Amino acid sequence: MQRAEIERLLPSTYRLALDPPDEWGLAPDEALGALLDAMETMHQPIEDVLDHLETFVDPRRARASFLPYLCGWLDLDWLFGDRAADPERFARAPEETDADILPGGSGRLRELAAAAAELSRWRGTERGLLRFLETATGVPGFAITAARDETDEAVPFHIVIEVPAGAAPMRPLIERIVEEEKPAYVTHELRLVAMV
Repeated sequence: MQRAEIERLLPSTYRLALDPPDEWGLAPDEALGALLDAMETMHQPIEDVLDHLETFVDPRRARASFLPYLCGWLDLDWLFGDRAADPERFARAPEETDADILPGGSGRLRELAAAAAELSRWRGTERGLLRFLETATGVPGFAITAARDETDEAVPFHIVIEVPAGAAPMRPLIERIVEEEKPAYVTHELRLVAMV
């Protein structure tokens, strides 16, 4: 807030003290002027943040050290496990520390945060699980099929998640995502699909 804007909010007697009429023969109140200058200076950092608030809450533009906090708002903090307790770790070396959460580093994390509303909308569905897996790993080609027994009958409430070969090194992440995003009553198995 600029000094002139603050002055407009003051009662008329204070405004007169800042700019007394010439016929009064008084000098402007320097102490009040200094106080208003200090108020303007103190408000400036806050106003800078408010003027660019979108850069803090937009997952694609936020600082890497802010991503874990933002993911907590979006119910994605379960991806961090025990790392969520140490956000300072991200501030030190975000790309390094993100890589052990998501192999694509903060880029994958940013994409997950950006897609959080849609992922939440489709949570517990085949569409939601496939979108989550592809966004988190950056590898397309996941598929979900019904499990079959030895007589080729569908096994109720058991699914097979076909994992593309490019995502094989991310198996622990995939397991964590499937456990969190599938319906609780559904069991699953992962099956690696060889590249053709």
